[in-house]
Amino acid sequence: MEPNLLTAAFVAALMLSLLVKLWLATRQMRHVAAHRHAVPAAFAGSVPLEAHQRAADYTLAKGRLGLATTAIGTATVVGWTLLGGLDALNTALRDALLPAYGAMAYQLALLVAVSLIGGLIDLPAEWYATFRLEQRFGFNRTTHRMWWADQAKGVLLGVAIGLPLGALVLWIMAASGGLWWLWAWGALVGFNLLMLVLYPTVIAPLFNTFQPLADTDLAERVQALMKRCGFAAKGLFVMDGSRRSAHGNAYFTGLGAAKRVVFFDTLLSKLSPGEVEAVLAHELGHFKLRHVPKTMIGLFAFSLAALALLGWLAGRSGFYAGLGVQPNLGAPNDALALLLFMLVLPSFAFFVSPVMAQFSRRNEFQADAFACQHADGRDLARALLKLHADNASTLTPDPLYVRFYYSHPPASERLAVLPSPT
Repeated sequence: MEPNLLTAAFVAALMLSLLVKLWLATRQMRHVAAHRHAVPAAFAGSVPLEAHQRAADYTLAKGRLGLATTAIGTATVVGWTLLGGLDALNTALRDALLPAYGAMAYQLALLVAVSLIGGLIDLPAEWYATFRLEQRFGFNRTTHRMWWADQAKGVLLGVAIGLPLGALVLWIMAASGGLWWLWAWGALVGFNLLMLVLYPTVIAPLFNTFQPLADTDLAERVQALMKRCGFAAKGLFVMDGSRRSAHGNAYFTGLGAAKRVVFFDTLLSKLSPGEVEAVLAHELGHFKLRHVPKTMIGLFAFSLAALALLGWLAGRSGFYAGLGVQPNLGAPNDALALLLFMLVLPSFAFFVSPVMAQFSRRNEFQADAFACQHADGRDLARALLKLHADNASTLTPDPLYVRFYYSHPPASERLAVLPSPT
């Protein structure tokens, strides 16, 4: 592979994706600001002007932060690659660790170092989002102590899970010959399926408390709904989301016998039993219409194609040189190949995101239709209105921004096909 050609392709993809992101973000902000002073006619009787303007201001604030994080993220990728950051770090760790501790320790140290440095670069924006942006709009309920504890837990969890997984992938790359990418894909698929089983009972409780749903009337209503829909779950749980945020949500998690229904306590405090039932019916729709396995199959197929591409690139010196790294001569390049690929892939994959968003929005419409068949569609409409108001979601997003980014249709499009909430 010609290094100069790869460099040119990477720079073109990186800069084009950056320009498109900035263009879309500024379009969104201009569109929301232009419609800030009047509630859309379809919502005039149900959304107060004050709530509409709060949602617009929240969207604009997130947009400004997004512009900054996009610029920082792009600069970070350039720093790691074309400006030689990864090459310098690799050289330092290789010279310090390889002679004494061997190839595996050196490569794992490189993976950990890049992850930690990337996390430190992202940390100020995450802190600002929580303690300035979310605080300003009344959503943040976490304390500094809790936030730092969550960061520490995340690091420890990343080490406990990431190190063994990284070691397994590196071992497969070294031991499996030219088809290592196929074996690595199988290991990653198995890992993801294992996480679906372990996350509800092992990982999630490290960050939140889960209690059985104590409202017996609501529990009976929910269980009757699940029975009508032919769905079985191991339990109904309430999560203490209010400890960290005022945002509400409900979700299914787990796989097979480990499936469970989780409600945020903030959601239960805002919605009536009928509205909770309708929201749950929507989520059930995703399972009954097999959106979850279809999405997983699509992601697994994408990851297989990506790993096959990496398998082809990893054996070519131009792949490293074209991205600002000199490949190792007396040591394996497996960790370098993984890191370079993860750094550059998002710039190319960005242009696939509108297709994935389109499929996701289609699934949401189908789940809404399922909910209307098994619960009261008016309750679903009322729940959507409440959740959009409570989460300060704008009612006037830019249509092109929606098509590119939104995984859920805007409230106006969803409510247009639901029964009137009044």
